[in-house]
Amino acid sequence: MSTEQDQIKELVKERYGTRAERVINLTPAELNHTEGDNCGCSTDGACCGVEDLDHAMLLYNEGQLAGLPAESIAASAGCGNPTALAGLQPGERVLDLGSGGGIDCFLASQQVGDTGNVTGLDMTPSMLELARANKAKLGITNVDLTAAGLETQGIPDLLAAVGLSPEIARFFVIAVFAGGLLWFCFKSNEFRHSRLDVAAGLIIGTLVPIAWFITGVLGRDDFDPVPLSSLTFVAPVGEGLQYLMTFTGSTINFGIAVIGGVVAGSFIMAKASGQFRVESFTDATDMVRHMVGGAIMGIGGVMALGCTIGQGITGMSTLALGSLIALISIIAGGVVGMKYIEEGSLAGALSAMFSHGG
Repeated sequence: MSTEQDQIKELVKERYGTRAERVINLTPAELNHTEGDNCGCSTDGACCGVEDLDHAMLLYNEGQLAGLPAESIAASAGCGNPTALAGLQPGERVLDLGSGGGIDCFLASQQVGDTGNVTGLDMTPSMLELARANKAKLGITNVDLTAAGLETQGIPDLLAAVGLSPEIARFFVIAVFAGGLLWFCFKSNEFRHSRLDVAAGLIIGTLVPIAWFITGVLGRDDFDPVPLSSLTFVAPVGEGLQYLMTFTGSTINFGIAVIGGVVAGSFIMAKASGQFRVESFTDATDMVRHMVGGAIMGIGGVMALGCTIGQGITGMSTLALGSLIALISIIAGGVVGMKYIEEGSLAGALSAMFSHGG
């Protein structure tokens, strides 16, 4: 891990640990006081008890928080309520990455019951100390709290963190993703009999590791490092436009070269096959829809650090959890968008998606 990454990790651990220590040092009066009380906070700043408790109340309802230690509620620093959406069932195994003071672990343990198990991972010693103290207060036996700093978001590494051997985890993930992808593609009779589609899939799939090899091996230079990258279009399009505006003194990187090659190759292929044509919007509504869609796709691509190709294909080749989340979101967004066009409204699209005939 680079020095900069080390510094970021240590800074997060320090700030996160400070929050845990602040909660550990709260007096009973501070934990139980209500807003407006003159609690005489024993830690720095304003009465931190009510601030931290109020944060949790924004995410969880009173029924969920009933019976939980006040310390676990006050330590909540999350941005969501995963147990309210996960639909956990008795007997299931749950992994909580960044379990903090344990609030989500404790809520999950109630849902999976004695036959299930919850594993909480956290890299901050003081948070683990707080969570273990809260677990002892509740007398919970189906929650395991473990110190672990996840250096990567690789799915095999995450599975290995909960007990699977790294070799088995990697083989399992590759088998599931590769097998699922092959099944999805070749279950279509139309795809199986389309040599063009099969060839295109093989070519694009092959280009991804070739690009990794070009930037990671051929382009390796200790004196002038080249960022490791592969096929993606969001950032390179922006870099390409910037290059066209300031090409004097600028250099073409791998991403810009890929964009230029794709545009030139597509134009040549379209002209050679006689399929080149100029298209326009059908009406004003169609134009507005494309403009809004383009803006949303651009924002989403930047936030997801990649497009359908960049995250859906290149990102998935790294078996990263973030790429899987991005791919699922892309597919879900595409389905909602198509249903919206068919039904004419968002409510109609959602109704069609979740109906038995959708």
